[in-house]
Formats: sequence, C-alpha cells, structure tokens
Amino acid sequence: MSARSETPLRVVLATTNRGKLADFRLLFHDSGIDLVSPAEVGVALDVAETGETFVENALLKARAHAAATGLPALADDSGLIAHALGDEPGVRSARYAGEPSDDHANNRLLIDKLRGVADRGASFICALAMVLPGGREITVEGRCDGRIIEEERGTNGFGYDSVFFRDDLGRTFGEATREEKNARSHRGAAARALLERLRRDGFTDPP
Repeated sequence: MSARSETPLRVVLATTNRGKLADFRLLFHDSGIDLVSPAEVGVALDVAETGETFVENALLKARAHAAATGLPALADDSGLIAHALGDEPGVRSARYAGEPSDDHANNRLLIDKLRGVADRGASFICALAMVLPGGREITVEGRCDGRIIEEERGTNGFGYDSVFFRDDLGRTFGEATREEKNARSHRGAAARALLERLRRDGFTDPP
C-alpha cells in the first residue's frame, strides 16, 4: 500500500474518545492510512476490557471492531503508571476514581495519593494493536516519562495530561499543543513504531 495511493487503507479506530481520534489522525496524516471512527461505519461496540495488560485490552478491542466492520481495525489501550504507587493506576487509568469515567476525579485521586510523596515520577504507556486483512495481528508499545504535579494545569489534552509534567517542555501535556504532545507522547511513540512495521512489511511507504 503506497502512502501516495489514491485509495488509502481504510482502518477503523476502535475508540469513541474524540481526543484520541484527533491525536491519531494527526499522527497518521500522509501515511496511506485513513482512520475512521466506529460511528462513521455504523458500529457502536462496548468491548469489556478484561485484559490484565495494555496489550491484551488493545487486542480485545481491535479484534471486536475488525469482526464487526469487516475492516482492518486499530485499537489502543493506554494509561498512566505512578512509580511510587506500585504502578497505579495502570490498566484502570480511565476508571481510577470509579464509574463513570471522570478525568477530573481521576486526577484529583492521583494527586491525593501522591500528597507528601517525594517520588513524583510517572510514565504514560500506550499499546497499539492492529488487525489486518486475513487476521494478521501487530502489536507495539510506546512510553514516555515525566512527573506528576500537585494541581491540574492546562485544558488542551484529556485524561491525565493536565497533571503530567515534562521537563523538556517546561509544562504539562495539558498546556502543550497537540503537535508538541505527539512529538513526545507514548501515543506518538507507539504510532511511529506501528508505521515503521507497516512500511517494512509493504503496507505503507515512507511519506
């Protein structure tokens, strides 16, 4: 599949999160892959994330969306691990403070648990799973490191972006532009690793 083809590879991105969709569309721009949301292809799935790892959950979502749509499917499972908390919240990141998922409540709980803790180190982890025609599966992971600050700052992102501080930026991901974030983020690292695998295997060409 050529990045310059007039018929890009149409791939359903297994998410209803508009922030993730915007991030991934920017990351896959000019890659030869046309990302569409489940709603755009008439699908609404609620896949139970019963895996014990980010990779397992990403595969569950990608497999379900590929089966439901007949299209190649891409799914991510991502979250934050705080080193001093035994890698909490981990795979429970989206629902750390309970149901329904609430970014502000999750951030407040994380801040409260780290109050008075000297080690503020944290990492974002992103696992990507892609199910291709014929059932072939590719998985990759991306990671970025930073630290948790004591208050929410910035409204540009979602999830834990407003409390995740990067020293090289001098601000949180919530204060960064989408381009600045994607250049450093776990999601950006995973997307670049996936595109490299696809290019190596002939599905896309370098832009």
